[in-house]
Amino acid sequence: MESEGIAQSAISAFESTFNSLVSGNTGIIPESTITPVPELVHTDSISATPDASLLASTVVLKLNGGLGTGMGLDKAKSLLEVKNGDTFLDLTAKQVMCMREEFGQKVKFMLMNSFSTSDDTLEFFRTKYPSLAAEEGLEMLQNKVPKLDATTYEPGTCATDPSNEWCPPGHGDLYAALIGSGSLAALLEGGYKYMFVSNSDNLGATLDLKILTHFAQTDASFMMECCERTENDKKGGHLAIRTSDKHLILRESAMCADEDESAFQDITKHRFFNTNNLWIRLDKLQEIVEKYGGFIPLPMILNSKTVDPKDDSSQKVIQLETAMGAAIECFDGASAVVVPRTRFAPVKKCNDLLLLRSDAYIITEDFRPVLNPLCNGVAPIIDLDSKKYKIVSALEAATANGCPSLVACKRLKVKGVVRFDRSTRIVGSVSITNSSDDSKYVSGLIEDKDIDVSAEPGLGLLKPTLVKTAPIAGQKPGTSGLRKKTKEFMKENYLNNFVQSVFDAVIANGTNVSEGTLLVGGDGRYFNPEAIQTIIKMGVANGVKRFWIGQGGLLSTPSVSATIRERGPVWQKAFGAFILTASHNPGGPEEDFGIKYNTETGGPAPEYLMSATHTNTTTIKCYKICEDFPTIDITKVGSTTVQAADGSAPVIVDVIPSAENHVALLKTIFDFDAIKSLLDRPDFTMIYDSMHGVNGPYSKAIFVDELGQPESTLMNHHPKDDFNGGHADPNLTYAKDLVKIMGLDRTGNKIEVPGPIPSFGAAADGDGDRNMILGTQFFVTPSDSLAVIVANANCIPFFASQGGLKAVARSMPTSGAVDRVAKDLNLDFFETPTGWKFFGNLMDSKVIFKGKDYTPFICGEESFGTGSDHVREKDGIWAVLAWLNILAAHNTDASKPLVTVEDIVKKHWSKYGRNYYCRWDFEGMDAKGANAMMDKMRADAASNTGRTVGSYTIATADDFRYVDPVDGSVAAKQGIRFLMSDGSRVIFRLSGTAGSGATVRMYIEQYETDKLDLPVASALKELTSIALGLCDIKTFCGTETPTVIT
Repeated sequence: MESEGIAQSAISAFESTFNSLVSGNTGIIPESTITPVPELVHTDSISATPDASLLASTVVLKLNGGLGTGMGLDKAKSLLEVKNGDTFLDLTAKQVMCMREEFGQKVKFMLMNSFSTSDDTLEFFRTKYPSLAAEEGLEMLQNKVPKLDATTYEPGTCATDPSNEWCPPGHGDLYAALIGSGSLAALLEGGYKYMFVSNSDNLGATLDLKILTHFAQTDASFMMECCERTENDKKGGHLAIRTSDKHLILRESAMCADEDESAFQDITKHRFFNTNNLWIRLDKLQEIVEKYGGFIPLPMILNSKTVDPKDDSSQKVIQLETAMGAAIECFDGASAVVVPRTRFAPVKKCNDLLLLRSDAYIITEDFRPVLNPLCNGVAPIIDLDSKKYKIVSALEAATANGCPSLVACKRLKVKGVVRFDRSTRIVGSVSITNSSDDSKYVSGLIEDKDIDVSAEPGLGLLKPTLVKTAPIAGQKPGTSGLRKKTKEFMKENYLNNFVQSVFDAVIANGTNVSEGTLLVGGDGRYFNPEAIQTIIKMGVANGVKRFWIGQGGLLSTPSVSATIRERGPVWQKAFGAFILTASHNPGGPEEDFGIKYNTETGGPAPEYLMSATHTNTTTIKCYKICEDFPTIDITKVGSTTVQAADGSAPVIVDVIPSAENHVALLKTIFDFDAIKSLLDRPDFTMIYDSMHGVNGPYSKAIFVDELGQPESTLMNHHPKDDFNGGHADPNLTYAKDLVKIMGLDRTGNKIEVPGPIPSFGAAADGDGDRNMILGTQFFVTPSDSLAVIVANANCIPFFASQGGLKAVARSMPTSGAVDRVAKDLNLDFFETPTGWKFFGNLMDSKVIFKGKDYTPFICGEESFGTGSDHVREKDGIWAVLAWLNILAAHNTDASKPLVTVEDIVKKHWSKYGRNYYCRWDFEGMDAKGANAMMDKMRADAASNTGRTVGSYTIATADDFRYVDPVDGSVAAKQGIRFLMSDGSRVIFRLSGTAGSGATVRMYIEQYETDKLDLPVASALKELTSIALGLCDIKTFCGTETPTVIT
C-alpha cells in the first residue's frame, strides 16, 4: 500500500480491520448484545427557524465511488441517465447551482470519487459544468485496499488485470480519505464546521436548511438520517443500541448471524434503517482522529468475492470494507432523526431505475425527483425478472421505445424478456410472463390482470442472438481508430468484438442508440462491403432503429462529419458513425483495414470513450447480432424497412448519396461562381488526383457537376478497393503520376516534361481528409499552405461574412509559418499535439464547454491535413477549394496575366519570411528499437539543453506536453523537441497509424527572412545531419534512409 502511495490514514484503517480479521473477529453483532432504538425525532416535527448563516460553514459531499458493476456498468454509476436526458451528476450539479442561487451563498460542494470513477467524472464536469470543475477542492479520492486470498489472507493476484487486485474499502473510507488527502485540515482551516454527506445515486438527499439548523442547535457531533423500515427494507441494515455502552450502532446484513435473521428482519422491533445521509461535525471528527492516532476504528464488514469480478472461476478473495454510517458509534453525543422517504430515493437495481424513469416520478424545480402526486403518496412496487433485468442494458432494450406509464400502477411483476413503449399503460396490479426466448412486445392499456405473452409473435428478423466470444489481444484504438492488416480484421470475431465494444461504450456513456441514426461508410477499401453488413446486423441487435449508409459504402471522413452535422430532419440526426478507413495506408487483402467511431459532434470519439472501448475489448464474452437481418443492397440509393413480426418499431436502412451533404455544405462556404470563372479562363488548367480513393465521387460532383469542368480534369477518380495497387497518400513520393505531370520529382525539384503543365494540381488520400497543393512546377508544403490560407481567409465568404477569422491552430510538428500570420492578424493562436480532437475542442469551446468562442477557426497539420470549423475532421477537398477561391480572388480581371500558386506563395514569403521545412518518414521500423530511441532522447533532454551542435545551440530539449485550454486535460509525451536558439527546430515523433511496424517521423525546420529561394535540401543540409546524430536512428533502427521525404 505504501508503494502505491496510499495515505497513512488509510493504511492504519486497513491495518485495524485486518487485525480484526486475523484475530478471529467475524464482524458479527449478536442480537443478544443490542436493543432496539426507541422513538426518534421526525424532521416534520422540527420547529426550528432555518438559519441561512450556517451555510457559510457547511460543505456538501457526494459519495461517487461506485461503478455500478452490479447493474452491468463499467463507468461511474452516477453517469447513468436518470430522466429527461439528465444523469445523476447532471441533477446533482443542477441541485447545487439551484441551492446557491436560492440561498445567495456559494455553498461548498465536493465529490469523493474512486480510482475507478475519477476520470469519467472529472471529464463530465469539465465538459458540462466547467465552473464547478474549476472550483478548488472539488474532488477527493477514495483509497484502495488489497483484496485478500480467502484462505491465506495474502494479497490476491490477477495476472490478466492487476487492477483487479485492489478494491475500494467501502464508503467508511470517507474519514481516511478526508484525513489523508488533507481535505479535513483544509476545511477546518477554511472555517467549515458542518458536512452533509450522501450517496450520488440518492437524488432525494439535498441540503435541507431546517435539518442543518436542527443539527447545529442540538450540538450533536454526528447525526444520521433514518427512515422507518417497511417489508421492502427488512433485508437491509438497521440502527440499534449497543447494550454495553448505550451507544447508537449500525448493524448491516453482513453483521447478522444466521440464527438472528428473523430478529434482524423484524421491522416492528428494529424500526429504523440508515439512509446514508449523514451530518458530521468536522471539529469533532478531528478530535476522534487525534484520539485514535490518525484514523477512525470502524467495524469490519467481510465480503466474499472473486479477484476478477467478471470471472467466477478466478481466485476466491475477501474484501474488507467499512460503512461510513458505522462511525455513529465512535462519536459521543451522536444522534439520529427520521426523515420522509422523499429524502431516500437510491437506485440499486433496474427496478428502481425503471420506476425513476417512468411517470411515477417527476423532477421538481430544484431538480429533486419526487413521487408524482397522482401516485397518492404510494410508490408502485416493481418486480422485474432478476435474471433477465440484472444489468442496465437489458432494461434499456426493454424500454428503447419509451418507458411504460406507471403512475396508476400498484404492482408490476415481469417474468421473462419483454419490450414496452410509450403507449404501454400499467394500471393496478399486473403480472406479465414470457417463457419463450424471444422478446415480446407489450403495449396499450393493461389493467389488473395477469397475462402470458409466450405464444405471441416476437421480433422475427429483428431477433438478436448472443454469440459467445473471447477477448482478442491488440484491439486498443489509437487517435485514428483501430488499424490492422485486413486479414486480421477478417478473422473470426475480430471485427465483431471491436464493434460490440464500441456499442457497449457508447450506450454506457448515455447515448440512446434507438433514437436518431447511425451513419456508416468508408473509403471503399477491401472488406468494406462485408464489414458494413456486419455493422448493420450488430447495430440492429444493439437497438439501432435507423441507418444511413453511403452509396456503395463510400463516405469520405470529412463527409461523415458533414453528414452528422448537416443532415436532417432533426429527429433523424445521427448520434454517431462508424468510418471504415485506414486513411492513407495501402488497401487490399494483404494490406491495411481500419475502423473508427465519430460522435454526434461530427468529430472523432473522445479519449474516455475509446478508453472504455479498449477496456471492453479486454473483457468481452459475447456480442449481439441479428443473423437473420437481410443483406442490404448498398449500391443503390433507396430505403429498406424491416418490420418485426409483432409489428413493433421497424428498422429503416437508408442508402444515401455519398457526396450530397458535404457538397451542399461546401457550396455555402466558397464562392463557386468565382471559382468557375477562374476554371473557365483559357490560361488556367487544373488536375485533381483522387488516387483511386473515396474522393472520386466528390471530385466529380464538385468539378464536373457543379463547376462544369470536363471529366478530364479528374485523375484516378474511380475508387478501387486496393487503390489500384497504389499508396493513396498525397505526397511527392506516392502521388508520383500527378507530381510528374506538374513538372516535379519526388524531392520537389523541377523536371522537364513534355507538353503544357497545368496551372494547378491537387491530390487526396484514401479517405479524403488530406490534400496536396501544387502549382506549375511548384510544391506548396502543408505548413505553407496553412499559412497562406489563413493570410487570405477573407477571400473566402465563410470567413469574410462572419467578420473574419478569430483563431488559428497548428499541430506541434507543423512549421511555425502560420504563427507569424496569426500574430500579424492579431488572432488567437494554439500549438497542439497531433490529432484532430485537439482542434475539435477549440472549435467547440463555446458550444460544448461554455468557454470562449474561437470560431471562425482554421487549423492544420504538416501531414497534409487542413480544415476549419465547418466540420470536425480535416477536409482535403475543402483545402483545394480554399486555394481555388484564393486564386480566383487574385485573378478577378481575366485580361491580366494569371496570378499563379507560386506567385501567391512567394509574395507570402516576402512578407512573412520562409520556413524551410522537411519531414522524413522511416516506415516499418522495429517498434522496440524505435521506442528505445525515443526513450534515450527523452532521458538526455536535460543534458542536451544548452549544448552546441555544429553552428546551432540547443536552447531547449524537451518532450512536448499540452494542457488543453478548453477542458484542462493534459497530453504528455507528444514528441521530442530540440529548439535551437535561432528559432530552428528538430522534432521526433512515433506514429501509431501504420498497419505494421512503427513509423519514425523526423521534422527539420529553418526560418529565413532573406534567403528565400534556396533548394530545401541545401537550406536544411547541416540541420538534417545534426538531427540524424541527435537521434542515432542508425544504431536503434538500422537505417538513416527514409522511405518518404516531404
